[in-house]
Amino acid sequence: MVLFLREDEVKELLTMDDAVAVLEETFRQQGTGGVINHPRLRVKTGKSMLHYLAGAVPYLGVMGYKAYTSYRGGATFRVFLHSIENGELLSIMEADFLGMIRTGAATAVATKYMSKEASTRVGIFGTGWQARGQLMGVSAVRKVERVKAYSRNPDNRAKFCKQMEDILGVEIIPVERPEDVLKDVDIIVTATTSVEPVFRGEWLQGGVHINAIGANFLFKRELDEETIRRSDIVVVDSKEQAKLEAGELLAPIDKGRIRWEEVYELGEIVVGKVKGRIHEEDITLFKSLGIAIEDIAVAARVYELAVAKGLGKKLEIPSI
Repeated sequence: MVLFLREDEVKELLTMDDAVAVLEETFRQQGTGGVINHPRLRVKTGKSMLHYLAGAVPYLGVMGYKAYTSYRGGATFRVFLHSIENGELLSIMEADFLGMIRTGAATAVATKYMSKEASTRVGIFGTGWQARGQLMGVSAVRKVERVKAYSRNPDNRAKFCKQMEDILGVEIIPVERPEDVLKDVDIIVTATTSVEPVFRGEWLQGGVHINAIGANFLFKRELDEETIRRSDIVVVDSKEQAKLEAGELLAPIDKGRIRWEEVYELGEIVVGKVKGRIHEEDITLFKSLGIAIEDIAVAARVYELAVAKGLGKKLEIPSI
């Protein structure tokens, strides 16, 4: 029997704390070679696009893939979860909320290992769906006291700030200029769809940690070359996928300003092979692409909870 979980059921089951715990262990497994992750593939048509990410998380006994379609009217996300033991399809689940939470949870893991422990002030670019998960993730690992938020639409950012204040119980201030986001903050998040850098690297203050999550196409860039140059450590969730999607890194690498050997995976940080921060004044950067093992591991946790609580619809899918 295959368990089908709708979006509202996933929302009922999945918490940020659960997702952070699962992904911290998953990245620890990555750091010791204990997971399999395939970079995203895309099928482009004139009207829509299919995106496909696959991998395996053996410590949870699962493998699977996320497939989603994007089109002018939006996007549709689903995760397909299989047993490693016998290949059985365990679950199909709608995954818009899951994707937002797992992206925020990956940011949380990076923030835990790369930002200063005393970090309390956050600046965020972008006030859309993914920005919600980013603030939830950062707040799960740091005692956030104040957030400054910027997006190009004043109405959207005011609404976002009010909503997130209610969710997180901290002061969230809408600001009118990009440069205002960077003043007196410990953590910066970029969660936009921009194809151009959203701030200038020379505006950065020492000691800040950056989570850049919005750009996962080669033509998109939330960060400029100066930001990459000033970063004392650059970390990605998957180096193999970064070579295909991290537009911010390709120009500095082509110019010899940074080498792929100087870019590290989050798993290496979590297991202690590389330190995420050495000095208080270091500028640290986590470039998130969103990878398959994140979806699969979090989906495994959702499936476990759904079975325990009797949620979801059982589907009869005959074996061939």
